[in-house]
Amino acid sequence: MSSNFVIDPPAVISVPVTGDTRRFAVNRIYCVGRNYADHAREMGHDPDREPPFFFMKPASAIVTDGKNMDFPSLSNDVHHEIEMVVAIGKGGANISADKALEHVYGYGVGLDMTRRDLQGEAKKMGRPWDTGKAFDQSAPCGEITPVGQCGHPAKGSVKLLVNGEVRQEGDLNQLIWNVPDTIAYLSTLFTLEPGDLIYSGTPAGVGPVKKGDVLEGSVDGLPNLKTKII
Repeated sequence: MSSNFVIDPPAVISVPVTGDTRRFAVNRIYCVGRNYADHAREMGHDPDREPPFFFMKPASAIVTDGKNMDFPSLSNDVHHEIEMVVAIGKGGANISADKALEHVYGYGVGLDMTRRDLQGEAKKMGRPWDTGKAFDQSAPCGEITPVGQCGHPAKGSVKLLVNGEVRQEGDLNQLIWNVPDTIAYLSTLFTLEPGDLIYSGTPAGVGPVKKGDVLEGSVDGLPNLKTKII
């Protein structure tokens, strides 16, 4: 134990980087809600472009390196939500949309796992979503590919297979708020920092998972994410 702390400091949470033995240290996880029109409709909302809204997950919710995800407690309705992940490499506040991509280190594939029943109860009672969204192991994430290797994906398939069958499929060009606009808006609410991850939203087709399911997510041009629910 370090003499500077009364308890051991927590371990650094990190995800692998494509083509590098070094890893991307994770600071915070921001998630964009209802950022695909078809998903907004399936959740019973108007997809017209309104200001984006965000919720957060702790960095400790990350599941990476192909590890399994434990089915969470106190829920009978856990849903998958496949997303492209934006990794911030340079921080800042009040970032303009035309400069936003300069702050991106790279991109990956992530799952925003949701205890839908607990989220629904929170909505009805006007309470925060934390129990439905920010639980342990709720943010599986694949490796981060640096911009120099993948560019800035603005179109291409976003897909999730469950046990080999397509459950979700969309295209990055269907994002209501694209990556530059999302970063610009988010940076008016929070000062972004290196290590922040932004889960950019999920296409239609969200649905339940059960123990034993194998989830494989993909975004064109990025390494796939694979995890098993145990």
